[in-house]
Amino acid sequence: MKKFWLFALILGLVLLAACGGGEEGESAEESSGEESTEESSSDESRSVTIEDASGEKTIEGTPENVVVLEWTYAEDLQALGMEPVGVADLDAYGDWVNVGIPFSDSVEDVGTRQEPNLEAISRLEPDLIIGVQFRHEAIKEELEKIAPTVMFAPYSEEAAEDQFANMKEEFNTVAEIVDKQDKAEEVLTNMEDTFSEQQSRLAEAGKEGMNYVLSQSFTLQDTPTLRLFTDNSMAAQVMNNLGMTNDHESEELEVYGYTETTVETLQNYQDTNFFYIVQEEDNIFENQLAGNPVWEELAFVKEDRTYQMPGDAWTFGGPLSAEVLAEQVVNAALEEE
Repeated sequence: MKKFWLFALILGLVLLAACGGGEEGESAEESSGEESTEESSSDESRSVTIEDASGEKTIEGTPENVVVLEWTYAEDLQALGMEPVGVADLDAYGDWVNVGIPFSDSVEDVGTRQEPNLEAISRLEPDLIIGVQFRHEAIKEELEKIAPTVMFAPYSEEAAEDQFANMKEEFNTVAEIVDKQDKAEEVLTNMEDTFSEQQSRLAEAGKEGMNYVLSQSFTLQDTPTLRLFTDNSMAAQVMNNLGMTNDHESEELEVYGYTETTVETLQNYQDTNFFYIVQEEDNIFENQLAGNPVWEELAFVKEDRTYQMPGDAWTFGGPLSAEVLAEQVVNAALEEE
């Protein structure tokens, strides 16, 4: 009899322990579920207030499906480790912007930067659209009906005063919207490190402190046309960060960061080092200007102080483009591929 009661007591204790363990397991599962719900709720309740071209704007949540209507901000997302779901002028992006990060096949083309396709944008069900005021102000209301829309103004007079500083400010704003501030800090640090490395390459080659004129050159209405970059441009400031000095100045603020002119203007810069960006299929110096006495008699041409840069040296981009541009400038100066 004693054995029976002893057996019953042990069995009861085992059952009690088992029930207690089950309750503890359920409690852990419930706790885990609550934490997951809290994280989701926290993400949904997140909001960020930023300043864009229209003024103060609040973005609810953390956007993941982003459509970009101007290349700079597509590059910004790439730098932050993200990929837009849609990009305007997608097919031409790689011809002009080379940051070493190709888009996947899932990225959709949404029309041109000048005329985005609203239907294509809507089909992607974005939770954020990024555009620029000077191109997209006229369709702002239609875009807002599709998704919250942020519009930057990179060529306003305020931004034009210092396009390099404005580029960093816009990049940090995009990072804040998508909750990637730590990554943004890392990217900008890497950019500054690249500038230092490239400046050291120039110094080691005995070319530190080069003076320069930088041109993006092409054919416009059958005329060889040159954009000469002014110091307020991102491109010139990248070169200045390499310890170089810009010889081209403008009497007025160039809101796009360059003076558009013809080859005759270059006669004012005989003692410069001439850096030029051209597309291979439209190299005005090898084509229209070959044999042209104005071009051929320039001192920097006769003394072989011309430096060709590739057509994908994007002068209007973000921090990754700035890094690529710095390396391409030094490669050209040292005549390296």
